[in-house]
Amino acid sequence: MPNNEQNQIFEQLLEYLRQSRGFDFTGYKRSSLQRRVRKQMQVHDIHEFGQYLDHLQVHPEEFLPLFNTILINVTAFFRDKEAWNYLQDQTLPHLLNDKTQSSLIRVWSAGCASGEEAYTLAMIFAEILGTEQFRQRVKIYATDIDEEALTQARHASYNTKQIEDIPNELQEKYFEHSGNDYIFRSDLRRAVIFGRHDLIQDAPISRLDLLVCRNTLMYFNAETQSRILDRFHFALNDTGVLFLGKAEMLLTHANIFTPLSLQHRIFRRVPQKGRQDRLILPLPISENENGTTMERYLRLRELSFEHLPLAEIIIDYAGNLVVANAEARSRFSINVMDAGRPLQDLEISYRLLELRSQIDQVYQERRKIMIRDIVFKSSNDQTFYLDIELFPIEENTRELLGVAITFNDVTRYHELQEELNQSKQELETANEELQSSNEELETTNEELQSTNEELETTNEELQSTNEELETTNEELQSTNEELETMNEELQSTNQELQTINDELRLRTNDLDQANAFLQSVFASLQWGVIVVDRQFKILTWNHESENLWGLRSEEVQGLSFLTLDIGLPVGELRDTIRFCLSDQGERQERMLNARNRRGKDIQFRITFNPLGKGLDSESRWVIMLMEQLESEGV
Repeated sequence: MPNNEQNQIFEQLLEYLRQSRGFDFTGYKRSSLQRRVRKQMQVHDIHEFGQYLDHLQVHPEEFLPLFNTILINVTAFFRDKEAWNYLQDQTLPHLLNDKTQSSLIRVWSAGCASGEEAYTLAMIFAEILGTEQFRQRVKIYATDIDEEALTQARHASYNTKQIEDIPNELQEKYFEHSGNDYIFRSDLRRAVIFGRHDLIQDAPISRLDLLVCRNTLMYFNAETQSRILDRFHFALNDTGVLFLGKAEMLLTHANIFTPLSLQHRIFRRVPQKGRQDRLILPLPISENENGTTMERYLRLRELSFEHLPLAEIIIDYAGNLVVANAEARSRFSINVMDAGRPLQDLEISYRLLELRSQIDQVYQERRKIMIRDIVFKSSNDQTFYLDIELFPIEENTRELLGVAITFNDVTRYHELQEELNQSKQELETANEELQSSNEELETTNEELQSTNEELETTNEELQSTNEELETTNEELQSTNEELETMNEELQSTNQELQTINDELRLRTNDLDQANAFLQSVFASLQWGVIVVDRQFKILTWNHESENLWGLRSEEVQGLSFLTLDIGLPVGELRDTIRFCLSDQGERQERMLNARNRRGKDIQFRITFNPLGKGLDSESRWVIMLMEQLESEGV
């Protein structure tokens, strides 16, 4: 299936997750998101996104493992220890110096996963302030979108491997040993509040002194990152600090955050003077009982467009008139009922100039164009001069929605120009000797104009170079984030493999113990014990069998029992062994005369017992117990 079609189906899958479970992944980077979904698809041997969408609709229990795969909960105590040391030793002391001894300290750990970072913050603040001051002054809000991870975080219980990065003195001070687990102190745990929070959809926690969000932003695309960072800026106090992961640099957001330590990804909020921070947030979804908040907002927006001093019309991409403000309707005789009509049916499309060809040019070049000094005669034969500006209207995705056209009345400018020209002619007639000076002045003006144009050209080139450098920097940043994402995915996979390896090691130990137990049992028996498989290969040959037939276990392991040249007539046992290996096989006994390794004739009772009955035919064996009935020499 072509990639474009697969991408469209993948978007349908994301929309289904949003509508059915409330998880909005549309702001995540598609490359890493598709990689995580494909990993879960491999579990069910599914290769197409459409098939997996059908699977989700039929099997709702699949949502939980899918979300656990997408939401990579890779975290640890004191992760990137040098950065945490810098935060504790350099950043927080200055932050706390700006606060009074009794003021509250508000901290937000966004994307906290299973809680290690939140409890790391608790230990650091408790070390700086002391446990008593910590309990009274510090509130740590720890949030994540994964409910399962939050449940684990609330228990605050971790195994030996999870706390190995915590210094021993902190382990003893802040953790209580319970069986094989270590539990964070309950009296300090009350200062850490866990809750579900979606960074994209939910309102941010406000009035913060410290906001920690490490290696979470790198999973989002650039537009979503920008929206989240605006919310973080709103959430922090003027002296607040933002602590990010090692793949997140904020080089393109220097206007709202300035680095305290770029190496350790620690930033300070930049206060925005004269700026209302609430404007960076989306329009509130909730309204009062009469819905007046939204109505006033929409009405204000309509009135601002309606009363613009310039005539302006909006044309959609299909060529229909969307709206025209009061000035445009009055000047060009547009009726309110004309909204929705094709532009080509309206007089304005050809009365001034051929607007449709100009609109096509705007769409092709994706830039605004200006047409100056268009002569327009009103219905009362009054002449006007207009500058017409057309500029494209685009969605954030660079999708063209339409074009806006403004008509700037420059008639007064032309009248002044004509008056100026007339005055100039009168002055030239009255004072011809000034013409030479005027020509020199015009020449100088042209030179200045030329110099100005050169400067503008140089400025545009510098601006273009700067934009290219910014683009290159963003691409490098995106690549760095992608590599860090893949590193966390590999770390998560490595942890899974380590868990599997530990389980296999335990099972191997159990199997070795079972084998040792069986060998001990066989060795202690006074009967000869021989176990053969379906191909008559010898699997077990105990010590008594060595005494009877003179062959060591190492010599016969893996050999066919029927090929042994011993005093026992093994060929006569072939049919009995085969019967025991069959589906109808059951316990058998045979009496045989044989000759032991000393050449003495003896009589044996051999008991045949089938093993693995009920399993497949390849997993069956026969155990033979050989009991000597007559002593040697008979």
